[in-house]
Amino acid sequence: MKIAFISTRGIPNNYGGFEQFAEYISVGLAKRGHEVVVYSPHFHPYKKDNYKGVRIKHIYSPETWMGSSVGSFFYDFSSLKDALKKEKFDIIYEAGYTSIVPAYIWFNVKNIKYPIFTTNMDGLEYKRTKFNKWVQKFIFWEERTTVKHSHYLIADNMGIHDYYKEKYGKESKFLAYGADIHDNYNVEYLKEFNLTENGYYLLVARLEPENNIVMAIDGYLASKENGRRPLIIVGKTNTPHGKELVAKYGNEKNVRFVGGIYDFDKLNSIRHFSFAYFHGHSVGGTNPSLLEAMASDCFILANDNIFNRAVLGENALYYPDNSCVKTMLDDIDGLADKYKNDFIANNLEVIRKEYSWEKLVDEHEKYFLWLLEEHKRKG
Repeated sequence: MKIAFISTRGIPNNYGGFEQFAEYISVGLAKRGHEVVVYSPHFHPYKKDNYKGVRIKHIYSPETWMGSSVGSFFYDFSSLKDALKKEKFDIIYEAGYTSIVPAYIWFNVKNIKYPIFTTNMDGLEYKRTKFNKWVQKFIFWEERTTVKHSHYLIADNMGIHDYYKEKYGKESKFLAYGADIHDNYNVEYLKEFNLTENGYYLLVARLEPENNIVMAIDGYLASKENGRRPLIIVGKTNTPHGKELVAKYGNEKNVRFVGGIYDFDKLNSIRHFSFAYFHGHSVGGTNPSLLEAMASDCFILANDNIFNRAVLGENALYYPDNSCVKTMLDDIDGLADKYKNDFIANNLEVIRKEYSWEKLVDEHEKYFLWLLEEHKRKG
């Protein structure tokens, strides 16, 4: 098969979840003999035209001077134009939908027989509280338009799958992200942050409202754990919400904002040696950072929503609000004694069985082959 991955910030990954996915899946498919192309913005630091058997197409993106919100529309349009005019792909995998919609409409992709378009619908983007109500309405229109124009849909979480079935009556294929189980944890990384093994709580997230960081902080500050084990928050603080959080909580002695950490060995070690890990994401599908926490032996305290429960099942403690965070932390030693070891062991088994990259390469290869057969059957 000849397959394109569009709308990522390129590989090798130096950005986030879609890019990590694109790297693992594209390299895995290339090793199996498929011709795979990943579209990459011109400013990506990797400038070669091939990465581990995957062809890279460098496309100009005005994001560097326009900003990502606007620049990504032009980048996606140029990428899709190149894919349709200069290549003959069997399948185009679209990573997310919020910046591809104008190109879908312009090129009338719903009426194109080949290549086959399959779109990963990511999370419920219009519910992200960082957007004002007008932007949310626009993104909801984009969601409906994407469902209308895509040949096939992908959901990375069963909660997302059920949403599209109930909302639009349209099926989607459940295909998750992956995570590696590591064994190279190094306690020496803790010294940089003046931390001790099992002596701190950890939260890793983009500092955006829908990740419920305020809920975790307020519950922590009201609890008996405030002053016993510090709360460490990993994530860039230069977002508008990040600046608000630092302004509000930056003087709290036991709440520490340490910025982003992009050395994955270091980050996974900090995850591994935490006493417990907060996961507050509430509007996405299967969040890659949650899988990494599961793979890093974390004792997970999760915001109570269908997406997190679809991944964690009964292997986490859940909180719907900050008062429940307080109640949970007030009895955390007893809860840890009762649940921690079993939760960690069960989550590791889930990663091995359901979220290994090798398994996901298998599933994507089977899905792409099915797309070709199904499309032929429909004529």
